[in-house]
Amino acid sequence: MFHPTLLGPTSPPDYTSSILLSNATYPPSSFLPSASSSSPNQTCNLEDNALRLRLPLATLYALFFLLGLVGNLLALWVFLFLHSRRNSVRVFLINVAVADLVLLACLPFRVLYHANGNHWILGRLACKVVGNLFYMNMYNSITLLGFISLDRYLKLKFRGGADRGLAKWMRSGRWSWVACGVLWGMSLLAVAPLIATPEGNEESGKCFQYKNRYEAKWKAYFNLSLVALFWAVFCLLVVSYGKIAMHLLKVSRDKPDLPNAHRYGRTARKSFFVLFLFTVCFGPYHAFRPVYVFSQLNESPSCDYLRLVDQTNEVMLLFSAFNAVLDPVMYFLLSDSVRKATIKAFGESLGYRLHLIHDGASSSLVTEIRQPTLSVIAPNTAFSSDHTHSMSLINPDLHSGTPHS
Repeated sequence: MFHPTLLGPTSPPDYTSSILLSNATYPPSSFLPSASSSSPNQTCNLEDNALRLRLPLATLYALFFLLGLVGNLLALWVFLFLHSRRNSVRVFLINVAVADLVLLACLPFRVLYHANGNHWILGRLACKVVGNLFYMNMYNSITLLGFISLDRYLKLKFRGGADRGLAKWMRSGRWSWVACGVLWGMSLLAVAPLIATPEGNEESGKCFQYKNRYEAKWKAYFNLSLVALFWAVFCLLVVSYGKIAMHLLKVSRDKPDLPNAHRYGRTARKSFFVLFLFTVCFGPYHAFRPVYVFSQLNESPSCDYLRLVDQTNEVMLLFSAFNAVLDPVMYFLLSDSVRKATIKAFGESLGYRLHLIHDGASSSLVTEIRQPTLSVIAPNTAFSSDHTHSMSLINPDLHSGTPHS
């Protein structure tokens, strides 16, 4: 079964395996180890597997781009021009919207690549820039969501305390600008060497494909450090939102006579919606990511295993990209001011005056006109002002220590 021109009678037996692999005559499902100079995607034919996914990937990424672009531009417009509250969470949400928009800007390149039969025509540098910007902004968005949860938790912890030191700095909102500046600066410093250094196994006309990391192991370890970052932020969200929700539920249970007590339980449940979105979008990808990275470092994987790893990674990455579409939905559902400003803007553009049921100013005016006698309960609002800040801990309006107006 051996090729007569390669294995003569004087050939040393130690070279048999490398000679056989150099001819690549065995089927892709072979468990023979690859040669040191070969990459898994050269020894194994992963192209058929990738081509089967190209049309679904192109379609879904195009849909994510369109929906996410509209939603995040609308959210950014609301935060910059309609959302007048100047607080730390507003700063973080603006940066989340910017990170999502940059990530979404990378999706048309993926659509072009998959629609073109998984053939890249823009050069290797453009491929590395697009790929690294995609991941950079995905992790920026993750970190910013972690900052929001930390901001809410610390303001709850410092509520009612002396306004000095760390508490005063947190309440001022200046820390949000510092945190965002450091995050963007560190991200750019981290991504620059990733773009500048060669992969070691780049293929002409290819991008976003499976790559081994034999010659760039530090990149594999860097990717693992990002996985660790995600799980650290995930734990932060679980602890922060869990404590905030328990606090609101306790207030709702212990003081049911408060004017807004019935809203506390509902707000507490909404806090878990943020955690749910975060888990669904990013959890599967980062649970599978270590498997993918270690497969890149394995010098003798089977081709069937590589196909499964490659295909699973593509599906998990879709969930992560989908988060950029869901973030504006989260703002709209959880933030009264974002929802009011958005609906009001659309209403005015159509020539209508829309009023929300929960618009405090409008509803109080209507109540005073229709039922003047109810004004006698106004003194109770002073009693509820201490607890209004608790309600703002989850709402992305999050008025820092001030009642809703």
